[in-house]
Amino acid sequence: MSDRQYPEPIQRFFRFFVGNSVAERILISIAALMTAVIVSSLIVLVAGYLSGEAYNPLEIFAVLVNGAFGSPFDLDSARLFTEGWSPINFSMGTTLKETTLLIFSGLAVAVAFRGDLFNIGVQGQLVLGGLAAALALVWVGPFVPGGLVGSVLLIPFGLLVGAIVGGLYGAIPGALKAYADANEVITTIMLNSIATGMAFFLVSSYFADPTLQSVKTKTIPDSARLNGIIFPEGGQFTLVALVLALLATVGIYYLLRYTSFGYDLRVSGKQAKAALYGGANAEQMVVSTMSLSGALGGIAGAMWSMMVIGAWRQGVPSIGFDGITVSVLAGNNPVGVIPASLLFGVLKGGSNAINFQLGVPPELVAVLRGMIILFIAMPEAFRMLGNRLGVKPEPAAVTGGGGDE
Repeated sequence: MSDRQYPEPIQRFFRFFVGNSVAERILISIAALMTAVIVSSLIVLVAGYLSGEAYNPLEIFAVLVNGAFGSPFDLDSARLFTEGWSPINFSMGTTLKETTLLIFSGLAVAVAFRGDLFNIGVQGQLVLGGLAAALALVWVGPFVPGGLVGSVLLIPFGLLVGAIVGGLYGAIPGALKAYADANEVITTIMLNSIATGMAFFLVSSYFADPTLQSVKTKTIPDSARLNGIIFPEGGQFTLVALVLALLATVGIYYLLRYTSFGYDLRVSGKQAKAALYGGANAEQMVVSTMSLSGALGGIAGAMWSMMVIGAWRQGVPSIGFDGITVSVLAGNNPVGVIPASLLFGVLKGGSNAINFQLGVPPELVAVLRGMIILFIAMPEAFRMLGNRLGVKPEPAAVTGGGGDE
């Protein structure tokens, strides 16, 4: 699509974001973060004035960051660090738990974006992947010895089941896109609702724990749980999961950048004819891309079942939807997904500290969190939209590497 179809002011606006170098994009993100803090501070002051409370914006942001890591800094005295603070604490575990799950869901969305596909259905793939992993482990668990041997066998098995089911569910909108030209945005949105309804029906009708009143499966065996290693078990986080998430990031980055499959995936999304001349099957690449994306979403669901809940239950958090924002923040770069997920993890973990320590209403905390995410995501969203509209960067900015690297 040519940029000549759009009025000059619109082209000029998008050119500001398209074609920026990595350093320029980082500087823009930092400026957006500072703007978000300023705007959020004004909201806090206005909310405090209207409610008759004297909220201190600086104190709120300090507690937000400090609380996410278990309060390493002593904000109430002249001492810099909190006496006896240890990085192995409940709050740190909560922050890293959110980060780990978001790395997988962010990678799932990023892979689809790199193939020029918009997979909004990661949430549905996550729901079914987590359910399949929980049910498979409940069934297989009695036939596998416990202890370390059982963990070595069951944990990879559960993750594999989640990946397969998530991948198959992701392949459905991929096939509809490739062979029926169905818009993947619409199909994935509908498949999200289908996945949620189907999981609820299956568990409530056939697989619910008969000892409970809630819609929840039986508890998976202890040897299949991703129990806390080093971190307290109450934090529902284990370093093993984080290591797996980092390895998955490295693997996806290598796959996309240094393999023929990754090259075909990227080229098929942007230049289908060029990919065809190069020998790639564009239809198969669409299905493969959505399957890989769905598999990563399914692993995120399996992680949630095996690490956080120890079963599958109704009310899966919106990890898949958050993964969309994470991917946008990261510019669809697998490596960038790590800091973007950590930012989300800090915002989620620190929000609890604000509620607990300062008594700020959770609704106001949610607004602040949303403002920060919105401001940081906007520049990358405008850059992606400009690229999709075909707006060309200024010739002097072309060397900046405005792609998705």
